[in-house]
Formats: sequence, structure tokens, C-alpha cells
Amino acid sequence: MLITQFFGVVALISWVLFLFAAFAFVDAAIHREDAYRAASKNNKGFWLIILGISAVVMKIFPILSFLPVIGLVAVIVYMVDVRPAVREVSGRSGGAARRLRGGRGRGGSSSDGPYGPYNGRR
Repeated sequence: MLITQFFGVVALISWVLFLFAAFAFVDAAIHREDAYRAASKNNKGFWLIILGISAVVMKIFPILSFLPVIGLVAVIVYMVDVRPAVREVSGRSGGAARRLRGGRGRGGSSSDGPYGPYNGRR
């Protein structure tokens, strides 16, 4: 009974990770090729191949093997590093980023640092 429940949970996690990889693949396919070059993040074909292989591996192999873990790392790298850079270059920043900037549009002062305005005087 306990083993059956364990494998049910593992199957559910496997499906969730497959859907996560499929979402990343579709998101990579939506963005333009030149946005990847402008963001200096390899190219669109590279990410489509990596994310496609990751999705297939997560679907075919059990999550307890080593290959889906490598695929998950690739998907996380895309979602955390590449996707925000490509979205920023494309001009499609998300609503959360806009809310963090106080509802303003793109941009800001040239003296803005990562933690707010920088005036150089102490």
C-alpha cells in the first residue's frame, strides 16, 4: 500500500516536471530569434533543442533516474536566466516586474542602481 502511494506521488511529480519543461519549450518557441542574440543567450535553436530533449527525457525516464535531473537543471536555467533576459529585450516584462517598479513603464534614471537611485555623495 505504501509503495503504491509512493509511486503515485512520483508519477505525479514526473507529470508536473514534464508540464514545466513543455511550458518552457513553448515559451522558448514564442520569442523571436533576434531577442536571444540581443540578450547574449545562445540562440533560439539551441534552447529549443535543449528544452525539447529535456521534456522528452522527463516523460520517458522515471524521475528517480539521473537524466530527468539534468533536464530539470536545463529547464530551471532557461526559466531563471534566459527567459527574463529575452522578455526584457523583447519589451514584454511581466506584471510583477512592473509592479515592483512602482507601475512605471520601462526605464528609469541613468543613475538608478540595483537598490535605488545613486547620487555618488556620502
